[in-house]
Amino acid sequence: MKKVTAFAPATVANVSCGFDILGFAVEEMGDKVTVSLADEPGVRVVKIEGDGGRLPFDVDKNTCGVALKAFSAAIDYKGGLEVELYKGLPLGSGMGSSAASSVAALEAANQLLGNPLDKKALLPFAMKAEGVACGAEHADNVAPSLLGGFVLIRSYHPLDVTKLHVPKGLYCTLVHPHLELNTADSRSVLRHQVPLKDAIIQSGNIAGLVAGLYQEDMGLISRSLQDVIAEPSRSVLIPCFDEIKTAIKEIGALGAGISGSGPTTFILAPSREIAEKASEICQEVFDKIGLEVDLYVSAVNTKGTYVINKA
Repeated sequence: MKKVTAFAPATVANVSCGFDILGFAVEEMGDKVTVSLADEPGVRVVKIEGDGGRLPFDVDKNTCGVALKAFSAAIDYKGGLEVELYKGLPLGSGMGSSAASSVAALEAANQLLGNPLDKKALLPFAMKAEGVACGAEHADNVAPSLLGGFVLIRSYHPLDVTKLHVPKGLYCTLVHPHLELNTADSRSVLRHQVPLKDAIIQSGNIAGLVAGLYQEDMGLISRSLQDVIAEPSRSVLIPCFDEIKTAIKEIGALGAGISGSGPTTFILAPSREIAEKASEICQEVFDKIGLEVDLYVSAVNTKGTYVINKA
């Protein structure tokens, strides 16, 4: 093989109550990256499409470049790698755009070099890229994009990540208004200290959500989709957020929350029919205020990143 192309999916981070420790992957939407062997040593980003000319080619600032430099050093690879990035996700969308790029690059490079590491071992390199993209080496986007499904980060020091059960029939609607919200800016509005009563509520919701996933208890999942830590500060930055949360519960959706740092809102539903209905309601809400919105309905992607072409 001289080059490999991989796809990495969009993700929903936090899942309401699980700030920086929970996330899940969605289907179809994502980024593609081609990694090729090169004669000249080192990592180079040679092509970027779909970003409107905004992403850097500098390997120390591009998430693909950062991830691949760390990966190459870890496996002691002395050769050259050239990267072509094809963005399928909008920047600053809250759908794990930076994560999908680095994860696809790592999957392609790992396959190209004979799979020296398993998927989970690639995670620290993607996290390093997240640190460059948004100032924090969090894993709640890169882990589900890499591994698929719902993922829990039990600990960062040491890193301890596990996949969770995905209930049958669970669907997600993503509501992406045509706005951009920088992750670093969204983090800046968060409180640095959390009252004990809020920590107790949040802990109960995290435990309830995990239990609800394993028991396939949609009612328990619905009751657990509450965030008393990040959402109160961030929701004021999201157009129509409160209106959407109220409207979708009336049609039987499980709940809604901010996808990552926003401005995308995610909605979980117990069936595709309800997820589609939630999408229609959101379109009506945004039509009223004259703001364009992209709407996606997807099952939870349990596959994660994968190779789509080898040559």
